[in-house]
Amino acid sequence: MSNTKPNVIFVIGAPGSGKGTQCKRIAKTFDYVHLSIGDLLRKEAERSDTDLGKQLKDHMKNGSLASTELVCKLLDEAMKKENKRNYLIDGFPRDKQNVDGWDKAMSDKVNLQCVLVFDCDEKTSTTRCLERGKSSGRADDNEESLKKRLVTYNESTRPIIELYETENLAHKIDASKDVDQIFEHVQNIMKNLK
Repeated sequence: MSNTKPNVIFVIGAPGSGKGTQCKRIAKTFDYVHLSIGDLLRKEAERSDTDLGKQLKDHMKNGSLASTELVCKLLDEAMKKENKRNYLIDGFPRDKQNVDGWDKAMSDKVNLQCVLVFDCDEKTSTTRCLERGKSSGRADDNEESLKKRLVTYNESTRPIIELYETENLAHKIDASKDVDQIFEHVQNIMKNLK
């Protein structure tokens, strides 16, 4: 890869809004590397032989957020390992502290192209996650964790969506629609990126 800064697109939305599904399609169609914060954190949490793994497991069980410093470190390492031009960062940032930490640690290293916001109501979110939980094996796809995750999303993530809207970086997508309709909207956004 040349010395040009890699492009980054943040992909955020409520649990079950289809971020992962759409990221797979974007990655394939537009040649982006999909980095899922949840997957990176779950992989690290599986390492129960480390203090970090144990801490992350507790965060996930309680529906709380991992430290910004840790997330930025995991992302930086993942991007260096992949060594590509374009990245989708799925599930980050989740709160103002994430935004500030990212800006401090990463803003000089990457070009933030935009923020894709997959927006759906809580009922859709809950139904999809509970359905996914039947086969995903994810510890956080249950009603108790979901209630906590939705509170965290509404209290912490929604304000940063508003922040990115004021910076003209946010693109809201109606994620309650069918997968193909959602992707059609996504493609129109992607084709207009610089």
